[in-house]
Amino acid sequence: MTKNLIYLLVLLAFITTTACKQSETQVTEKPAPTSVNYNVHSFYYNWYENPTRDGQYAHWNHQVLPHWSDTTWDNAGSYPGNEDIGANFYPELGSYSSNDTATIKQHMEWLQQSGSGVLAITWWGKGKNNESGDNAIPTYLDLADRYGLKLAFHIEPFYKSAAEFKEQLEYVANKYGEHPALYKYNGKPFYYVYDSYKLSNEEWQKVFSPEGEMSVRNTELDGTFIGLWVHENDGDSIKASGFDGYYTYFASEGFVYGSTSSNWKNLAQFASDNDMIFIPCVGPGYIDTRIRPWNAENTKSRENGKYYEKMFTAAMDVKPEIIGITSFNEWHEGTQIEPAITKSVGEYNYEDYGKDTDPLFYIKETRTLIEQFEKSPVAKN
Repeated sequence: MTKNLIYLLVLLAFITTTACKQSETQVTEKPAPTSVNYNVHSFYYNWYENPTRDGQYAHWNHQVLPHWSDTTWDNAGSYPGNEDIGANFYPELGSYSSNDTATIKQHMEWLQQSGSGVLAITWWGKGKNNESGDNAIPTYLDLADRYGLKLAFHIEPFYKSAAEFKEQLEYVANKYGEHPALYKYNGKPFYYVYDSYKLSNEEWQKVFSPEGEMSVRNTELDGTFIGLWVHENDGDSIKASGFDGYYTYFASEGFVYGSTSSNWKNLAQFASDNDMIFIPCVGPGYIDTRIRPWNAENTKSRENGKYYEKMFTAAMDVKPEIIGITSFNEWHEGTQIEPAITKSVGEYNYEDYGKDTDPLFYIKETRTLIEQFEKSPVAKN
């Protein structure tokens, strides 16, 4: 074998190896593209902790909540976490940490697989780690961008005034506003505002009315703000407050006026009449009797996916632009589509998903339902 031939073979081997390594790097850096729908938003909870990552359990060790009036349920104790958790289902990933990068990555993969393009992440205020996971938000944004997903903030009712709410918007805008994974609607950041009724119309007008004394309209803090419709006449209050639209959140059919699908035609008409956004929210079922043992009347069986299909179909029937999914991982209320497994702890048997107990059943079912949504008409306001 000549020296030239040996040289050529070595060079060829080097080129081949380099190409393979580059290919592996590309796969590692960017997953294969999978279509997602940015008009389907999944409510996501980043409040879980465990001792391995965080030095303690958070939320898996949820307390048993007292009844709103029946004091016999007071001081009923709490769950230790680990395998005995405050939920009726048990996650395939176990008692994970929402601050763990590997867990976040797996969640992004599942969200991408489901077809839901936006995670509406629960947020309890600037700088807080336990309840809001604020320290991990940059990781969520970076990984969402890597998987072609977007992130919206689901603002919880921790603020006490319009001024404090505006202060939080300033923090979000300054810290996260330029990230490419931040979800924007017509060029503006999109905010869900949970329990928005806790502030008066007059207080909200201070920030949402163009004439408000601390208005965010037509400023760098402007956004698309979505209030929560609970009771029958909430629409008038939401409109007067200056919100851009409303959502129903709750996955328990009939729990309140807003989450009763037979009322969604009225909610959709109100939105059309007032140039607002209506977001009906659907879920795979509901059960929270491990943390609210007195609330069995609101349990909604999953019916091997039939409940989810019926609720999703009811949402599509009112031709919304956006549908919300409650939830990706609200384990306490049993609304999650995140994979769950069969498990027994002592005498307690966790619920399973049926359909041969495929942990990925609701991830796959969400993809199927979103494909149907993409073929359905959208209302013309």
